[in-house]
Amino acid sequence: MIRDFKKEDIDRVMELWLDTNISAHSFIQSEYWKSNYDTVKAMMPSATIYVYEENNVIQGFLGLMDEYIAGIFVSQHVQSKGFGKKLLDYAKDKKGALSLSVYKENIRAVNFYLREDFTVSNEQIDKNTGKLELNMNWVK
Repeated sequence: MIRDFKKEDIDRVMELWLDTNISAHSFIQSEYWKSNYDTVKAMMPSATIYVYEENNVIQGFLGLMDEYIAGIFVSQHVQSKGFGKKLLDYAKDKKGALSLSVYKENIRAVNFYLREDFTVSNEQIDKNTGKLELNMNWVK
């Protein structure tokens, strides 16, 4: 079931955020994510967050800032089971257009977004990590 984020979800959401970032971005030192944890946690309430809950456990979430997808995070134990697609489809139903940035080296995520009809608009270097990222867009 997909539902809106509740304040009491923050610890589980942040656990997923940290674990998934470290796992998906082996090309970035884990200290980068750990050092940004508190900043991201403080920003969470200002985002629109949809959580995917199964058996009363949050298995994933999608964070939006207006039409910008800040990220889709799914527990490693249930990845490739369609939860990310369900979260993305849910956001697509609510918005007429979406955009995001994804590290080019995160091939799995890049391929996911391409399959979901996102197109690459440009490439840029992320000033925080020095890594190449793709800006991608989707329009209904």
